[in-house]
Amino acid sequence: MSTLNILALNSGSSSLKFGLYRVDSAGAEELLSETVSTAGTADHRDALTRVASVLATAGMPPPDAIGHRIVHGGPALRQHCRIDDAVMRQLQAAAAFAPLHTPAELALIRATQAHFPGIAQVACFDTQFHASLPEVARVLPIARELLSEGLHRYGFHGLSLESIVRQLGDVVPKRLVIAHLGNGASITALKDGQSIDTSMGLTPSGGVIMGTRSGDLDPGVLVYLMREKKLDAAKLAALIDQNSGLLGISGVSGDMRRLHEAAASNRDARLAIEMFCYSVRKQVAAMSAALCGLDMLVFTGGIGENDALVRSEICEGLGWIGVSRDESCNRAAANPGSDRTSRFQVLVLASQEDEQIARHTWALLA
Repeated sequence: MSTLNILALNSGSSSLKFGLYRVDSAGAEELLSETVSTAGTADHRDALTRVASVLATAGMPPPDAIGHRIVHGGPALRQHCRIDDAVMRQLQAAAAFAPLHTPAELALIRATQAHFPGIAQVACFDTQFHASLPEVARVLPIARELLSEGLHRYGFHGLSLESIVRQLGDVVPKRLVIAHLGNGASITALKDGQSIDTSMGLTPSGGVIMGTRSGDLDPGVLVYLMREKKLDAAKLAALIDQNSGLLGISGVSGDMRRLHEAAASNRDARLAIEMFCYSVRKQVAAMSAALCGLDMLVFTGGIGENDALVRSEICEGLGWIGVSRDESCNRAAANPGSDRTSRFQVLVLASQEDEQIARHTWALLA
């Protein structure tokens, strides 16, 4: 099959990660990878101009195809697919499932189509990895008729999880928990490499405490805020997604690095860190129960890969299920981060979402 140069685009709230890969049946070779800020840009066309400029300055070949990370395709879009007008309409219809992400992703696709006319574009969905969740994990405890409207657990960070499974290769254990910890965070249980449960639910707002997202919350809190504080849907969404989590607890920042700096003199900053670790630790234990045991715990994502203090605090409370740390390895992010007496391995692996996008794009087009 043919070799393709594929541009992978991974849009965030204030930045655009991109990578150019040469992909064929043997694998993917990274030619260039970078992040450009989208804060303060007029629109996504400006960001695409910057991307094209970086590629040209580096002497990179033009892309043959472009792949996009799409957080949520709703109930209609669960499989990676080539983008056409029908897919764009379906993505627009599903925007309510991920209002923080989908509008920006749609704007980026339109800008990419304008900047790279005629080049095939592919949508790669974070939810695909969890499409086979068993009913016991997928069905939400609400009125049954709502299930037919697409209200169920979807799960996210699927491209990141796939990249971890790919990196483990033949040593994927039977019972694996992956903690993807970043500004968005989720914990997933994998049995024989397949997702069987995950902390995020209908939207990427649920699960563990995150940078600015609340994670799981007593639904009565929302009812109270609607009834007593007269908050409408837009204000509730802003509160839950943009003003909660680490930011809401600390009053300082949703960035874990800033919280570490402030923790020595700011009790609320320290509390935010403690609550984050506590939240993750509870979910790791819950996923271990779903798996009836644990053979490996993998940390990934910006916090998971780079924050030794957070990894240490999470693992410190997991001694009862058999984790025993090698603290020198943990500080250096050297694998394994567990010592020889540990009942299971603790690893730190880099999330390779962009490469997964490139691989899926090639598989659909080549």
